[in-house]
Amino acid sequence: MSGDRDEDKRGKERPQPGKGKGGPGAGGVPPAGGGRPEQPPWPARVPASRTARVGIYLVLLVLGVLTAAAGALVQSGWFPGGLLLALAGAVGLFCGGAKLCRTRMGAAAPGAGWVVTAFLLTSPRAEGDFVFGAGAGSYVFLLGGVLAAVMCATIALPAPPVPGHKYR
Repeated sequence: MSGDRDEDKRGKERPQPGKGKGGPGAGGVPPAGGGRPEQPPWPARVPASRTARVGIYLVLLVLGVLTAAAGALVQSGWFPGGLLLALAGAVGLFCGGAKLCRTRMGAAAPGAGWVVTAFLLTSPRAEGDFVFGAGAGSYVFLLGGVLAAVMCATIALPAPPVPGHKYR
């Protein structure tokens, strides 16, 4: 048996994904027997190393903290544009983290940092001051940010592609 082929349960040869003429470097060229081109293998998590992934999650957590702090200051200062800017920055961070890492944890890490920081900033200080101003904008910021974090962390990631010849 060659290195490019494998046998299924019926003893019939089938090509390995990503090898042979229809692999990812072939530009979608159909296999020798005609038919559909093989699809490239599904991308792995970025990065593949566990310690590097944990490092990226920590960086995303810190970015979530900074985004919440900046959003808390901007949302009431330039109302309503500041509120939209703060929520857009939070949503961009959550979705970008999920796309970067190709995992739900990529959105959950900055979301957790954002939620914890936003709720810590709502507590009154000893002097009686708040970071958030009183008004509907503060509640929209808190509720919108929490909803965005939950939606980005729980949204279904795209399924890996299934080769056409595998189940037909």
